[in-house]
Amino acid sequence: MDNKQKWFIVILGIVFVMLAVKYGLSTIAPTEISPDDITVSERNTSEEEPHDASPEKRYVKVFFIGQNTNHEEVYKAVKREYDPEIDGTKLKFAMNALIAGPKSDEKNRGIYTEIPDGTDLISVKELPDKVIVNLTADFETGGGTDSLYKRLYQVIKTANQNSTLPVYLYIEGQRADVIGGEGIMLNQPLNDRSLDG
Repeated sequence: MDNKQKWFIVILGIVFVMLAVKYGLSTIAPTEISPDDITVSERNTSEEEPHDASPEKRYVKVFFIGQNTNHEEVYKAVKREYDPEIDGTKLKFAMNALIAGPKSDEKNRGIYTEIPDGTDLISVKELPDKVIVNLTADFETGGGTDSLYKRLYQVIKTANQNSTLPVYLYIEGQRADVIGGEGIMLNQPLNDRSLDG
């Protein structure tokens, strides 16, 4: 075989491979390329995740009291950032934030709470079918009937915003179906109609 024939066979082979690739006749398996095989200039940086990506922020809503534009008292939802790995469950963190009260900048905007000083969260017990929020007896003290209603609504709204399960309020380990010296009836689980009738 002379050189012309060799070149003819090589060129014919190249043409055959090109046609096979163009028309899908190739039986050669595609080669996988790992990211390490791609040079920095070839990488599409828009698809890469940054190495210092911070986790998504999570928030709870806590209900305090303030005024609307007509100077009427309303329940104001404020956000509190929380970290489930540090702060525990969403509802427990929200109840602790509720008891801690509004921050100073919120107070400056006229936001306040009716939760009495000295109230503590004894526990938040999360069962498969319900949640029990257990507060100290200080929750029931002082302020009169109007204050009791407001603080109960703060607890109800905060609980319902931050739990998908029915929430029950306990005081010092006892289910709170009657609250305070005024004897406010509380229908449980907590919901927007818990203080009706």
